Amino acid sequence: MEPERKRSGRTLKKGRKRKRIPSKLVGAAEAMRSLWDSEERQQPVAKKARLSTILFAENCEVTHGQLCELLKYAVLGKSNFPKPSWCQLFHQNHLNNVVVFILQGLSQLHFYKFYLEFGFLRKTFKHKFHLPPPSSDFLADIIGLQKKQIIGNLPKAMEGSLPSASSKVSINLQKDLIIQKYGSKKVGLTRCLLTKEEMKTYHFPLQGFPDCENFVPTKCNGSVTDNSPLFGLDCEMCLTSKGRELTRISLVAEGGGCVMDELVKPDNKILDYLTSFSGITKKILNPVTTKLKDVQRQLKILLPPDAVLVGHSLDLDLRALKMIHPYVIDTSLLYVREQGRRFKLKFLAKAILGKDIQCPDRLGHDATEDARTALELTRYFLKYGPKKIAELNLEALSSYQESQEPRNTAEVVQQLNTSVLECLDSVGQKLLFLTREADASALSSSKNCQTVKCLSNKEVLEQARVEIPLFPFSIVQFSFEPFSPSLTEEMNKRIKIKWTEMSTVYAGPFNKTCNLRALKRLFNSFGPVRSMTLVLETHQPHLCVQYEVLEAAQLAIESLDGTLVEGSCIKVQRPVTELTLDCDTLVNELERDSENRGTIYLSGVSETFKENLLQQSSLFLGLEAVILPKDLKSGKQKRYCFLRFRTFGSAHRALNILTGKDWKLKGRHALTPRHLHAWLRGLPCESRLPGVRVLPPPSEQEALQMLKMDHPKIAAWHWGRKIGKLYHNLCSGTLCLILLPGTKSTHGSLSGLGLMGIKDEEESTTPNVCL
Repeated sequence: MEPERKRSGRTLKKGRKRKRIPSKLVGAAEAMRSLWDSEERQQPVAKKARLSTILFAENCEVTHGQLCELLKYAVLGKSNFPKPSWCQLFHQNHLNNVVVFILQGLSQLHFYKFYLEFGFLRKTFKHKFHLPPPSSDFLADIIGLQKKQIIGNLPKAMEGSLPSASSKVSINLQKDLIIQKYGSKKVGLTRCLLTKEEMKTYHFPLQGFPDCENFVPTKCNGSVTDNSPLFGLDCEMCLTSKGRELTRISLVAEGGGCVMDELVKPDNKILDYLTSFSGITKKILNPVTTKLKDVQRQLKILLPPDAVLVGHSLDLDLRALKMIHPYVIDTSLLYVREQGRRFKLKFLAKAILGKDIQCPDRLGHDATEDARTALELTRYFLKYGPKKIAELNLEALSSYQESQEPRNTAEVVQQLNTSVLECLDSVGQKLLFLTREADASALSSSKNCQTVKCLSNKEVLEQARVEIPLFPFSIVQFSFEPFSPSLTEEMNKRIKIKWTEMSTVYAGPFNKTCNLRALKRLFNSFGPVRSMTLVLETHQPHLCVQYEVLEAAQLAIESLDGTLVEGSCIKVQRPVTELTLDCDTLVNELERDSENRGTIYLSGVSETFKENLLQQSSLFLGLEAVILPKDLKSGKQKRYCFLRFRTFGSAHRALNILTGKDWKLKGRHALTPRHLHAWLRGLPCESRLPGVRVLPPPSEQEALQMLKMDHPKIAAWHWGRKIGKLYHNLCSGTLCLILLPGTKSTHGSLSGLGLMGIKDEEESTTPNVCL
């Protein structure tokens, strides 16, 4: 009698032609955000699972734990697990399968070194993100096997909504960011003050900075000690024709008493009272006569020379006040969070102090209450010390509380400690794991995992074609030969040089009497310039312009090459080196990248561009996101941006409008995926004279001559195509992730790259404007 295989109530006999059986992942339908509700009720068409078009994190980095969040949510849905904290997955109950491809041994460096070879991946998956270098067992991390989610001692005030103080699990405190910054012992007040460098990094107003010319100093220049007085500060703002302006200020002394609570009338016309946040209305503000200068004068009188101001995101309050103060404690930075994110004041108040603030039944925030809360949070930190804070494990609490309010302690503990395997087991399903025999991990020995060990990548591929349709959740792992340490170091240098050279243009010849100031304005109009050099080695002057972004360099070439400038017909071109020989091909393929299609680059945007754009949003149908980069040092908005649209056609129409006579902007279709900028900034800075040869190390030349199938360059082309064929055979509604985990060794680490998408996912139809 032939063996039988059972799945989803059907029987498949060995030897018979197998059909793909879409097995829907169990889980309740996800409740949509209110932004989408009205629109989706109007759509009679069948809903499809869909991912958000833009990642929340500014640097697009996703931790292994966050990947695990997404996978668990994909399996069981909102009724059993909270939404992922870093992306949006709509209509989870319309997912049919989950397939994860892991390209072991490859990293983000490989992807962009062999970008042209990875044709299928870059054209198919529009969602790309950074991955940190892998740990000892990458697979166990993303499945949730290695470290059960940790919860430490939690304040009693959180009982009923979060684990109680008796829920103890061992925590590695040395890895906690608060311990790393402050140590484990109690600290004094002065240790909590922001340094001048930190104030500069987090955009606090500082004396001598160009954007603070009209700011008023508080005249607090006394010597600060651990006994200096603390004052809680909070401000509310409205939106005027000149931006955000102050409408209310509250100052609370260390004992909790309110020493100042004033309404303030802005100097400029009010466009939006921001009532839902400020609680301020036109009726409340009409009789007010107090002006900003009056408040500034009162503060200078009230604050003693050694006063320490305390607040939550205090930089915004000081900028609203247009005042400079040297001694500050910011509770959004004091309670350090992962990846540069910040805890909300409302969350800290509940988790640390056990009090509810900013309640939804009130109209707006209470500035005095917020100022007092920030003050109490600082005193708690000073009283109990960093170790006590670390033991609360605020990161774990926040990610789950922000998603939903759990019903009881047992449910939360179960959620945080559940692995993907246990999720599948709870609905009577198994995970399929295909890998080479030599690369089996802890996952192989799990009872709820069907592991198929193969002798080669080719066999893994063959088994995947047969097995994937039979499982709701599959992990397919291919393994490739990594670069040697010396080759890795060389590749890092060369790829940074390549992108620098691609972003550099030479322009000329110009007349010797040309107007240099006018030329600088002209080339600056295409985008942010890193450096501009006058080249005098030639008979007539030339300019060498290095741009910060590739789009600016390409726009300069397309706009000026062969045109008459300052009386001369000039040529604008990139330096010709062995690294830029395929530049035209690479630029064309970057423009066709799935993440770039539908995205446009604009230069010359003003600070009010976003408001103007939203006011005329009817002209820009299909707009999904506005990305406004900021200067890392000054915090000012740069004079370029990216707009992402639902379709290429919408983007093209918007580009024609925005570069027309009414808007007078310069722009083109985007070339660089959002995550690429952050990754390139992290590479080692290298430079060389144009034309200097950079030969591949002998080891790479030999490997290519031998055409080893597992060499990354060959693997990128060969296996990219193979995975593409496999992907096309997946059923509609399959969530697919391609993970290049990165590498880690004693010689150094390489960050990874993730790509994801849902096969045949429906397009987004509602704008998602973000910074």
